[in-house]
Amino acid sequence: MKIFTTRRQIREYLSAQNPATVGFVPTMGALHNGHLSLIAQAKQGSNIVVCSIFVNPTQFNDPKDLENYPRPIEADIAKLEQAGCDVLFNPAVTEMYDANEQWHLNIGPLEHLLEGEFRPGHYQGVTQVVYKLLDIVKPDTLYMGQKDYQQIMVVNRMIELMDMPVKMVMCPIEREADGLAMSSRNIHLSPADRQHALVLSKTLNRIKSNFDIDNIPQLQQQAMEMLKAENDVQPEYFEIVDGETLLPAGKDSTTIVALTAARVGKTRLIDNVLIK
Repeated sequence: MKIFTTRRQIREYLSAQNPATVGFVPTMGALHNGHLSLIAQAKQGSNIVVCSIFVNPTQFNDPKDLENYPRPIEADIAKLEQAGCDVLFNPAVTEMYDANEQWHLNIGPLEHLLEGEFRPGHYQGVTQVVYKLLDIVKPDTLYMGQKDYQQIMVVNRMIELMDMPVKMVMCPIEREADGLAMSSRNIHLSPADRQHALVLSKTLNRIKSNFDIDNIPQLQQQAMEMLKAENDVQPEYFEIVDGETLLPAGKDSTTIVALTAARVGKTRLIDNVLIK
């Protein structure tokens, strides 16, 4: 695996290879099997697979969260090598941002719903960095995980608005054997938190099993009650929405998704399930 830390190096390398297709997996590191499943899918569909590891400061609205974000770079490199990744781009913050850089992209209601409400400014930071990364790597295909469902929609909107020639592939959520969605944040869970966190996937699955389009408000209320009943779990939202707009789902919704976020102990987790 080739490792580059500057924009110039990676651009020169990729243009010299002149690959037929480049698959790209952007990450913030602390890699787990969910990330590695994205690499595997990218390998199936691309001649060269590029992964980026960059903990992006502009998408954190809590400085402590940024400071605590895990950064096990040596372990990450070993995992990527084992997974057969071709190129790692691991830039410093100064390589990605100039001082006092400004960015605002009007992505509409998507910015302020769900995650946007609880993490103001988060999606401006996401679009800012993904735009930069796509401009540097110039991939044919972008692989992102369904666990960050809203992020995929936001990035797709940015790709449309900026008219970027890249195709998005959404890859399924990888879960632990007991159902917990894989996440870099799971390392912060104590053994007790880890057990309490299972209520997220259990609640999502129960709502999916009992789904009734005419009873969405009641289902959402039941789900919030299930989450609140679990020790040390503070739910922020549980919403059943149209999978294309994230607005409330209705009879004409072709895709329906249930999304939730909760604090388990001190760790904030998100999860979702496709209902239709």
